[in-house]
Parts: sequence; C-alpha cells; structure tokens
Amino acid sequence: MSSEPVVQFQNVWKRFHIGGKRKGVNKKGTLQGRLQFAMERSGLKETGQQNTTQNIWALADVSFDIHDGEAVGIIGPNGSGKSTTLKLMSRVTYPWAGGVDTKGRVGSLIEIKSGIHPELTGRENIYLYGTILGLSRKDIRARFDEIVDFAELGRFIDTPVKRYSSGMEVRLGFSVAVHLEPDILLIDEVLSVGDESFQRRCLGRMDQLRQDGQTIVFVSHVLADVKRLCSRVIYLDRALIRADGPADQVVKLDLSDVAAKRANV
Repeated sequence: MSSEPVVQFQNVWKRFHIGGKRKGVNKKGTLQGRLQFAMERSGLKETGQQNTTQNIWALADVSFDIHDGEAVGIIGPNGSGKSTTLKLMSRVTYPWAGGVDTKGRVGSLIEIKSGIHPELTGRENIYLYGTILGLSRKDIRARFDEIVDFAELGRFIDTPVKRYSSGMEVRLGFSVAVHLEPDILLIDEVLSVGDESFQRRCLGRMDQLRQDGQTIVFVSHVLADVKRLCSRVIYLDRALIRADGPADQVVKLDLSDVAAKRANV
C-alpha cells in the first residue's frame, strides 16, 4: 500500500439549504409557484411560510485518508453524509470549508444517470466518459467490446440512452466505470436498481478489481456486501465519523446501534 494517500479529507464541512423560496423568481411563473400561490389564496398555506430557510450539515469537520489499493466501505443511516462524501470526491459538489484532494482519475457511479447523457447513444456515452477520464479513442476502442458485453446492451448500443430503462442505464454506467480503469472507483447504492443476476456480476467484478489492487470506495446499506468487498469501513452518523476501522468491527458497531435504536422505539 502506498504511503501517500490518494484521497484526503481535511476538516471537511458541507451544508445544504432546505426550504425557502428562490430569489428573483416570479412565484406565479412556475408550476410550483402557481401551486404555492393557489394554496396561499385558499388559506391552505400561510403567506410567507416558504421564506423560512434552514442549513443542514451533511458533513461536520470530517477528516480521513484513503490510500492506493484500499477498498473502503462507507456506511450509516440515511442522511448521514455517505453520498455527499462520494460527490465531494468526484467533484460533483465542493466543501463549504476544509479540503478534499484526490490523486488520479476518478470513475464514479453515484446516481443512476451520473456521467450518462440521455440524448446520446450508449456508444457515444462510452466514448464521452472515456474522454472525460483522459483516455484516447484508441484506448476506449480497445475496451469497447468488453464494456458492451458486460452491460449486455449489444442490441441497444446505438439507441439514445433516454430510451433505456433505469436498469439498462445502470448496466451501462457500471460497465463503463469499471472497464475504463480509473485510478479511484466510487460506487453508490445504485447497484440495487439492477436485477439480481447483474448485481452478482457487479460484485464479482468489484471483488476482482479489489484483488488486483484497485482503489475502491463503496457506499451500501447491504452490510454483507460491504464486509465481502472492503477491509476497512467508515461509519458516518449525523454528519460525523462514528467509527473508522476494520470492516468486521465497524459493521458490528453499526448493527449494535441499529438494535439499540429499535429497542428504544
């Protein structure tokens, strides 16, 4: 394992605004605005109620390093900051404070449509994604058949992605992400959209990448898959790191916390 981290989170804070109305928008100029206006007129919604805003902290002073060749799971309840952490790594979003640094090409499958343009065909999306990762057309062409075969989209590869089902989009996105050999692979819960057979193939492929020394960051609520793929797990809870250590120990802590919460309900 390299002594230099390929991912560094240094005192990272990330917040989101919820509620409130957007400035500079005529509230009767959009469907949402017209509905709000109608509700105010009918007395179903108090005038001015939508002006209230709140800040929600997705991450609060979070620090960790991930080294080359590590397979790291990120777990925690809904809203704990897991997906936000991946989005910060892939620069889909940026921290409010602190620093996030990654070294090398980052391939990500964070949302069903992440990195996939609906107006382009499957073929065009493969070349677009590869170009974004910095690969030449020759490099992409060398991997093209393997990508299409794994995704099982041969008949539809020249069809615009907007006509794909959600499962087909996931198959294309995952196959592209793992076969174009990024230095860091980020995978979120989106694998749950695919059918069981494809999920097994995805896990098998990720297991092979892990054995080959690929750096993987895997977010999932399926703790058995996390334990299978990851030697280390970061447990997030309410925007904070609850634990960071060996997979067996951290997963056991998560299960214990869930059982304690259920007992107190």
